Amino acid sequence: MGEHEHERSDRIVGCFEEAFRPLMHRDPAAFRRRFRRMAKEPFAFYRGAACLFYADMEHAEDDWVDDKLSRVWIHGDLHAENFGTYMDGRGILVFDVNDFDEAYLGHYTWDLKRCAASLALLGWRKAFPDPVICEVVGAYVRAYIDQINFYTEQDDDQAWAFTLDNARGPVLATLLEARSSSRTGLLERDTFVDKHERRFRESGGVRWLEDDEQERVLEAFAAYRETVSASNDLNRDLAYVVKGVVGRTGFGIGSAGLNAYNVLIEGRSQALENDVILSMKEGNTAAPSAIVPDERVAGLFENNGHRTALSQHALQAYADPFLGWTALDGTGYVVRELSPYEADLSWDDIAEVEDVTQTAADLGRATAKVHCVSDADAEAFLVDEQVEDLVLARVGDDVDALVRDLQGFALSYADRTRADHRLFVDAFRAGAFESVTST
Repeated sequence: MGEHEHERSDRIVGCFEEAFRPLMHRDPAAFRRRFRRMAKEPFAFYRGAACLFYADMEHAEDDWVDDKLSRVWIHGDLHAENFGTYMDGRGILVFDVNDFDEAYLGHYTWDLKRCAASLALLGWRKAFPDPVICEVVGAYVRAYIDQINFYTEQDDDQAWAFTLDNARGPVLATLLEARSSSRTGLLERDTFVDKHERRFRESGGVRWLEDDEQERVLEAFAAYRETVSASNDLNRDLAYVVKGVVGRTGFGIGSAGLNAYNVLIEGRSQALENDVILSMKEGNTAAPSAIVPDERVAGLFENNGHRTALSQHALQAYADPFLGWTALDGTGYVVRELSPYEADLSWDDIAEVEDVTQTAADLGRATAKVHCVSDADAEAFLVDEQVEDLVLARVGDDVDALVRDLQGFALSYADRTRADHRLFVDAFRAGAFESVTST
């Protein structure tokens, strides 16, 4: 390993230690599983390395951002596998950005760069040559700007979304997959009916609670109820009756070491098929916050559960009516419905260049949507102007230049990520992490 590689390896290890030291110390086994998944291939590493991405962005030049565009709501971990479906508060299936754990306020271009680099990594995984990868990234960026233009002509930024009526290709297939699911199927997977009452099943990832822990969770749940939007039409005396609580483990790459609970509640009626499972998950520290030293932003949130819920309300039109937050033992938790109608976009069977390019363009439109619904038209804080107007004023007639810049970034950062992946694996194998060993 050359001197430069030694420095980069130390930077990778140091970045993870700084971002996750308390969690790694709390649950080294969870991070060992996380690191093994990240070791699988470069894209998996990229998904789990948002902290490294933002460390690299901290002093990077950003010609497409001014003061106002440096503080807009962003997803924070926007990569090509963080898109999927949800059932919105109106009962409509929508394809959109998902997973708001890293959402924060920052440069809108950070979302574009992170997603563009992920598309380059996917293109490399599919053995596309660089010119084709540039075509894919270009489709993503141009569709983003096209949709930004669309929003300048609309009075209602929440009026457009990918739905069953207008989606196509892999996006439509993902929506149809979600439509085929059912609440009954989800309930049968995680619960059973015993003596006319529904109870949680004993299964992998379920942890039964001692009385004192259950009491603290129920107190936190009672506080959560006060944060749920008053505009939903639920009978609050009925819907939030608790029928069971369990601890949960075994979440994805980004949630390693975080505490979580599932809460079974009555739901919209006393019919057993209308029972609802809520996820109550510890909020993590948003990766972009490490490089946004803005006290106005940091002071906006009571805790990371509050930040996650507030971010989702800002970035997602007609969000989950159960979305809210609470605190348990001084730590923030986000609460949301565990929905059967969530299906992630899968890239495994999207193989032809035409299909990949079309799907990338759809992701560009979805990215523009989350940026624009979170501005002055939304019930959000700190963003008091129209993002679409700010972006177009900054980009102007230089769309081609923006495309070239993001194409170049995508290729170079994908190369950097493949090299970082190898350095990370070598460091993990060699025992470089203080609390997490590879065996």
